[in-house]
Amino acid sequence: MTAVVLVHGLYHRPEHFGAVAERLRAAGSEVVVPELHRGSLAADTAAVQAAIDALREPPVVLGHSYGGAVITGVRGAGHLVYLAAFVVDAGESAAGLGGASRQLKDAIIPGPDGSTSLHPDRAVAPLYGDCPAPLAARAVGLLRAQAPGCGRGVPERHGWKRTPSTYVVCAQDRAIDPGLQRKMASRCTDVREWQTGHSPFVGHPDLVVELLREPLAADTSRR
Repeated sequence: MTAVVLVHGLYHRPEHFGAVAERLRAAGSEVVVPELHRGSLAADTAAVQAAIDALREPPVVLGHSYGGAVITGVRGAGHLVYLAAFVVDAGESAAGLGGASRQLKDAIIPGPDGSTSLHPDRAVAPLYGDCPAPLAARAVGLLRAQAPGCGRGVPERHGWKRTPSTYVVCAQDRAIDPGLQRKMASRCTDVREWQTGHSPFVGHPDLVVELLREPLAADTSRR
């Protein structure tokens, strides 16, 4: 059994990866989807590190969007997958590299305690614009408030410098500029480009599953 850890981005929940996790488990993979929203990048990274440490083998670790900054800081991954995600280097943060698009920023609603949430109607286009309407509606309904400051966190280590990595550029992304994605992708071992929006795990889960099976198959062949 080969392990996979799926790491969501800001405002998201583990349930957003439900279709991908279900398919991977049906194929025999052990799948862990940690809950972030721990209040800081360091705390989110620690939560993912705990999930990795509890596994019996080095997993394939996928980070989406802000989740890329999280997986950059972990140890013990067998392969890192960045899905429209932030590949940060020393002294860099997700926000410092460019952060959210104007369209996504326009969807942000500030809360009285410093947290933010996304306006349901305005979140669809930047996050799920290429997804079937029922799936987009469900995904928006799962979104939650986000504590301040996570996107400004700077990882203490940079796993992509030592661990094989794959970057997926989402060319129709309206949340993170595809041009910025391509620049960050140059730091990774392998680069793919999909004609999808920001969240292919919602609208195109089979694409994500197929991608993850590649390092899984390679890992199995080495045993």
